Amino acid sequence: MHSPVAFKFTNSLLIATLFLGLSPIGCKKKQVPQDTASGSAQTTSVGPIKIGEVGSMTGSEATFGTSTHNGIDLAIRQINAAGGVHGRMLELISLDDQGKPEEAATAVTKLITQNGVTAILGEVASSRSLAMAPIAQTHKVPMITPSSTNPKVTEQGDFIFRVCFIDPFQGTVMAKFALETLKIKKVAILRDIKNDYSVGLANYFAETFKKGGGEIVMDQSYGAGDIDFKSQLTSIRTKTPEAIFVPGYYTEVGLIARQARELGIKAPLMGGDGWDSPKLAEIGGKAIEGSYFSNHYSSEDQSPEIQTFIGKFKEAYGVVPDGLSAMGYDAARVLADAMTRAPSLDPQAIRDAIAATKDFAGVTGKITIDSNRNAVKAAVVLKVVGTQYKYQTTIQP
Repeated sequence: MHSPVAFKFTNSLLIATLFLGLSPIGCKKKQVPQDTASGSAQTTSVGPIKIGEVGSMTGSEATFGTSTHNGIDLAIRQINAAGGVHGRMLELISLDDQGKPEEAATAVTKLITQNGVTAILGEVASSRSLAMAPIAQTHKVPMITPSSTNPKVTEQGDFIFRVCFIDPFQGTVMAKFALETLKIKKVAILRDIKNDYSVGLANYFAETFKKGGGEIVMDQSYGAGDIDFKSQLTSIRTKTPEAIFVPGYYTEVGLIARQARELGIKAPLMGGDGWDSPKLAEIGGKAIEGSYFSNHYSSEDQSPEIQTFIGKFKEAYGVVPDGLSAMGYDAARVLADAMTRAPSLDPQAIRDAIAATKDFAGVTGKITIDSNRNAVKAAVVLKVVGTQYKYQTTIQP
């Protein structure tokens, strides 16, 4: 079993501690200014405020973890450069769960019981957030997932939040897009039965699509890690669907697209935010072109806030940020905003401040946390054109 990958941030500078295999590579930690500001929370406390992050830095969904991590990293650096929170710097301690729920549970336990973090950011995948949430809830440590859309995540307790929309809305978005924009009535579904996110999103899509007069002509399944989908696709082909809804993650989706085209299926694929990775076009190639997915934001949005974020991100990492990066950025900023508004850094006070978040100006849209600790916000639909994801429409909640 590989040791976790750990990243630490102090002040506005990145300090990386990388564990590869069993051999740790150590590094020195910079001194952090003590909090001497009067009137700030916990004025007797000194040193950095520790924030934990759990993500898939390695594994089959590694771009989810690295993209989200880079968004969080940028936010932390900007917050620290502006003076931190209550005069104290934020220190991010990030652990790799390798894309495995059991590793996510181990990582969040370590962050809380050994590292003593004040709050948790993560995970991206719903199955891994579901493994983490009961632990954070038991310890009464606020947890914000940037991108886990399964409704069950925040149902784990009152310390669990998200800054993304949820699958009932995302499923509705894609069903309405299929019916009203694409004008199609016959859709097949190919879902990942090992993935809470995929199963839930498929169910919500099917429900809305059928209510709108559409027909689900076939509902097939696969398991995460599969590489051969031709049996399912051959069955789907007999039903001649006008589109195939594949609410999975980019690794399998790219392969499914290729194999669908090899079997002569020309219908476009449709999916959710689990497609959002530069690897999707790399794996799927021309086979994935002309397909559609829902997402949290579009880099084509010309609003000053989004273009400023994109410019800063490109300056730091050399690439245009994807939706996962934007969600990580917003999650970290929502947490910092709540800690700033909280009367103290007591976990309950931070929890209450997160719950009171209203109309927070995120790069993925205005974020208001509802009574179920979910974000109320819009979704966008993107089309795969070459290696680009082109904006199609925005659908409000």
